[in-house]
Order: sequence, then structure tokens, then C-alpha cells
Amino acid sequence: MTRALILGGIADASLLAAEIARAGIDAVYSYGGRTRVPADQPLPTRIGGFGGVSGLVDYIRREAITHVIDATHPFAAEMSRNAVEACANTGTPLIALERAPWTSVPGDKWIETEDVNAAAATLPEAPAHVFLAIGRQHIAPFAAKTQHAYTLRFVDPPEAPLPFTADVLVSRGPFTLDGELAMMRARGINWIVARNSGGDGARAKIDAARRLGLPVIMISRPTLPKRLRVESVVEVMQWLDHGDRLGA
Repeated sequence: MTRALILGGIADASLLAAEIARAGIDAVYSYGGRTRVPADQPLPTRIGGFGGVSGLVDYIRREAITHVIDATHPFAAEMSRNAVEACANTGTPLIALERAPWTSVPGDKWIETEDVNAAAATLPEAPAHVFLAIGRQHIAPFAAKTQHAYTLRFVDPPEAPLPFTADVLVSRGPFTLDGELAMMRARGINWIVARNSGGDGARAKIDAARRLGLPVIMISRPTLPKRLRVESVVEVMQWLDHGDRLGA
């Protein structure tokens, strides 16, 4: 009998959960716990970490998990690496549902950097209005450049003081092009820092930056171990049905 574990984090993970529930497949949806009020799922849900590789190994064995689907955020590198190692240790099939990264098109003014520290160093020395669209876990390096007026956007209000003064918008995507244009114009944004998370839900800020001619410091995705990877819910469902016969 199939019993799947979905490591959630992206919007497509919720779509996958709905498809798995409709198909009557036994599954558990796992949230990392970073969002205080996560979206409801049509599957049994657990919240919180596993305790590293050994904890995930124990969970897979204790819960008789037969398939693991890594649908975490593309920048949740530690969880993805743990999943690869835990599945290797337990002999559990693993697939990654990972949306394609964005690619620049004519009109984009991207400055690509390898990580958040490099992104902070790339900001100009002259004061600017900066939209940091990178999540609250990654903002600390920007405390080195407090001359800038920062705008942050979080799903939840921050629980702890920020390392620098900033305006915080509390909102959950997806976001629209018109909405992003209005926000950037109202706040006088002239630099954007973003992670290359891909997908449509967060793309509007990239399209708005192109429309306004703004530079975007684009943080590249972390390097992850080799694993079976697909880009659609349909392919994951085919994998659950056909196992190793799915090529990727």
C-alpha cells in the first residue's frame, strides 16, 4: 500500500495534496512551521521539523512511508538535502516537485548573485529605496547597509525585532502586476532583491520591475544533490502510479 509524505512549501504542494486526496491515496502533508497560520490541507497534516536526517529516517520508518515528495521552497536547501539522505538511508523513493526558475528576458536589469550575502554587498552605497522580497529568515546581512529605506513583505507579522528599520507589509500571494506596480510607485522603490523561486505566484514583482526599468538583484538557487525532479503535479501523480517507469 502507498503511503506518501509531502514535504510542503510551495503553492503547487497544495494542488498536489488536493489531487492525492481526490485519488484516495494515503498521505501526510508536512509543514516546516515557518508560517504561523498555514493553509488548510485535505490531508492529515503535521507541523514542524523532523530533527535532521536521523529524525526524518525515524519518521519514515515509524509511519511506514513508501514515497516522499519534496515540494518545499526551492531555497529550503537543508530540508531537501535531508530528504535525499534520509530516503537513501531507508530505500524510499523520492521525487522533487520543483518549479522552473525564472529566466531574464529583454528589458530585465538583473544582477545575479550566488547568495544573500553577495546580494547585500551588491546594493549601492548611496541611499536607496529597496524592496527585499526574500523572506524574514534571510534579511540579517542587509543590516550592514542601514542607509537604505527597506520595504519587507511577510506572510506573518514579525515576532522579533528586525535587525534594521524597515516598513513591513503583511500579505500572502499570489500578487498581481497592477498591485506590485502600485506598491513600488507609492514607496519609490528603485532596487529589488529577490530569490529566483520561479512560479507564477511571485513573478509579478519581476514583471513590475521590468515595466519600471528597475534593477533586480537576483539570488540564484542553492545547489542540491541529484534527485528525480519534475515540474508538474501531473508528473508526480504519474510517478505515484507507475513508480520507476517515469523518466525525468
